Order: sequence, then C-alpha cells, then structure tokens
Amino acid sequence: MTMTFRRKAMGAAMALALGAGFSMPAAAEPESTDPIKIALFDWTSVNLNATILSKILKSYGYNTELVTSDYLASIQTGLRTGDLTIGMEYWDTTAREAMADADASGETENLGPIGPKAKEEWWFPEYMKEKCPGLPNWEALKGCAEAFSTPETAPKGRYLGGPVTWGGFDDERVEALDLPFEVVHAGTDAAMFAELESAYQRKAPIILWIYTPHWAPAKYKGEWVQFPEWTPECYNDPAWGSNPDKAYDCGKPHGEIYKYSWKGFADKWPVAHKIAKNMKFTDDEMNTLIGEVDLDKKSLDDVADAWIAANQEKIKQWAE
Repeated sequence: MTMTFRRKAMGAAMALALGAGFSMPAAAEPESTDPIKIALFDWTSVNLNATILSKILKSYGYNTELVTSDYLASIQTGLRTGDLTIGMEYWDTTAREAMADADASGETENLGPIGPKAKEEWWFPEYMKEKCPGLPNWEALKGCAEAFSTPETAPKGRYLGGPVTWGGFDDERVEALDLPFEVVHAGTDAAMFAELESAYQRKAPIILWIYTPHWAPAKYKGEWVQFPEWTPECYNDPAWGSNPDKAYDCGKPHGEIYKYSWKGFADKWPVAHKIAKNMKFTDDEMNTLIGEVDLDKKSLDDVADAWIAANQEKIKQWAE
C-alpha cells in the first residue's frame, strides 16, 4: 500500500521529531510543498533507505510520499515523467541496462552510489556439496541437477529465483548454458528467504538467488555458484562465450547500487536533493539495519527513527 505523508504544522512536526529522538533543523522552510515521491520496492534495504530519507526530509519541512513501485519500470518510466521523484536503489547486477537507457534519455539524474557493493548470484548451502561434487563450479550443475529437483520439476533441478520484477536474466542464463533446471520465481523477497530457512533447517535441497548487502550470507553457510565472469559482451553479443548462439551465458555483473532521481529534483527541492545525493551507508550499517527488520522483527519506522536519532551529525553534513 502506498504510504502518504502530508506536511504538518511546524509545531506538530517539531513534536514528532523530538518524540522520535532527533531534532528539527534550524530552518525548515521547503522550496516547494509539492510531495517528493520516494519509490518503495519489494526488498528490505531499499525500503529502509526510502523510509530514512522520507523521515529526514520531513524533519526539514518537506512533504513526502512513499510510493509502492515496480523496480525496473520505475526508472524506465516513473522517474522520467516525474511521477516518481527518487528511487534509492538500482543495482548494477540487475538494472545496468535500464540505468544506461535512463542516462541516455536525459530525463533522470544518477545521484551516485548508496554505499554497499552489490552481488547477486545463484547460491547453495554448503551441505549440498555432498550431493553435487564439483560445486561451486557451474558445470557441476549439469551432472547433478536432480539433486536439486522437486516432484514438480524432476528430473530437472529447481532454481528459486527472485520476484520476476527483479530482472536478472536467470531464465535466459539456464537456456544459454544448457542447464537442466527449471526457474521458479518467488512471489516476494520474504517468501524466498522463508523457503531458504525451512530448507536449511531440514538440510533439504535448495539453490536460489542470494544477494548482498543482506544478512543471509552471514547467517547461512554456503557459496555462490561460479559462472563464467560477466562482461558486457556476454549480455550483448551472442557470439561471446561458450554458446555461440545465445547471450547470457555467464554470471551476473557485480558493482554499485545507485540512487536515481527525476531530472527536475535539484531545481525544485535543492536542499532535499543535496541530502539525497550525499546519503550513504557502509556495508556493515546496512546489513545490521536489514537484520533488525528481517530477523529482529522491528518495524521500518522504528529502525529508521533509531538510526536517525543516533546519526544527527552525519545527517547535518549531508545537508551542507
């Protein structure tokens, strides 16, 4: 559900800010009272970043809206038209082509990296090595796919991918590398990790999409599959790689996680733009915050409020 935050009277905003444990800035007069629309996607870290930014901007007097959005469509359409103002996470691993297209359009602005480095790939628990010798080399999967099968996919293995909206080209990867696997997309991020938890406790077969920054690589003992190294040619030139007729015969790219905005953000809300552009976290910070939500079951609001209260000096520097 879209969450809308409307501008309150200054006294009420002051009380809210103090109650959350952080103070209002000296000047809280927004350049425009129009809402700054911040995208929400379907994973925890981006929604934490969006919630933290929204609360900071509200403390500066801005009107903000948190808008549930489609990950790739948000940068392909929403940010270009101004229906969205900013998206806090676009991953090199899955949105590289969409970002390049957005850059070429001239209708968006890359606000720089959010901080943590992105890695997303097929991942398996360590106990699966006994059933599939040769892992983590991807070629081992050709000979032991049935060890990862379910009654619905047998004799093919079952690969649990992320939600379809994440992209990632796993269906194309399976076809290009001739892997005897069926890609099954999780409905949500939470469902994917719930299935991992269940399988891991039972030492049941599973291979799935794991990403970082996230708490999962620290909580569960396992490894990422080692596919042929990604290059731009792998995605763009079918002649590259082991399959001369198909693109995507490699792993996913690694890299940065970028913030993108509508091109008019800086002109309409200069201070808000400066805060969003300067906003950064470390890997450890983000992994800890994600864990507080997903593992400790704290609310996004509570985690965001606690972080803001503890980082007032950093936030002031973001606005300078």
